[in-house]
Amino acid sequence: MIGRIAAERRRLIGLARAPWRGEAVAGPALGSPWRLRGVPVCASTEGNLDRWLEHAWPAGSGPLQAPLALVARQQRFGHGQQGRSWFSPPGGVWLSAALPWPEDPAEAAAPGLAVAVGLALQLEQLGVPVRLKWPNDLLLQGADGELAKLAGLLPRLRFRGGRIRWARLGVGLNGRNPVPAAATNLRRSLGPWGSEPLRLAARVLLALEWAMAWSRRPEEVRQLAEQRLHLGPALLLDGEDWRPLGLAGDGGLRLQCGPRLRVLQRRFDAGPFGAIP
Repeated sequence: MIGRIAAERRRLIGLARAPWRGEAVAGPALGSPWRLRGVPVCASTEGNLDRWLEHAWPAGSGPLQAPLALVARQQRFGHGQQGRSWFSPPGGVWLSAALPWPEDPAEAAAPGLAVAVGLALQLEQLGVPVRLKWPNDLLLQGADGELAKLAGLLPRLRFRGGRIRWARLGVGLNGRNPVPAAATNLRRSLGPWGSEPLRLAARVLLALEWAMAWSRRPEEVRQLAEQRLHLGPALLLDGEDWRPLGLAGDGGLRLQCGPRLRVLQRRFDAGPFGAIP
């Protein structure tokens, strides 16, 4: 599994039209060697990554020096937003990663936004126009013509003494796996060959590399995310309708109700989580 993903990643890096090539990513992120592990099935990719990090980077160690990623063909008890459990069947990309990230929070991009943009760029390269739904979903037009969930991201930052040790991302991307009515997959757009999960996993790695390379450019990441943002209808908060306006620099959603403005933050569960379908 890992050998095929790595070979596909190398092939994609050689493509002249790859959207992540250029000045912004010609840095240590693309040169950093991945440490990859693959499993046929697990309870949660995030749980497996937790154990890996506890062994390789215990609590007293410094910042992460190289990116880690764990990929599963199937996930039985992935944890989504607000502790929801998800079954992730074969055919999709179920991955959890730990990424080197700027230590100073004031200089760091929101990891969820950065990875969302990186993955959107990869899919756009394949002719798949996705939209971002705040705070953690990628949407694509489904069979009924309506936007449906294609991917989910679960980001968090690991801190020590007010400094960032690393960023954590759970990624769930629907490839050719079956999906519920409210979701869609890439098989409709790319066919069975283009939506093969190991090929897509290589794209996810490149999306994560893009995020690392742009991690010190928070405002540019925000702008790129906002260009792809699906604002949706007004949100009912405290009995009032708040109209979405766009993204704050820290990844929050800017809202307006009459003359009043606020930023809505979504905190992800600090416990184990995994990729979601």
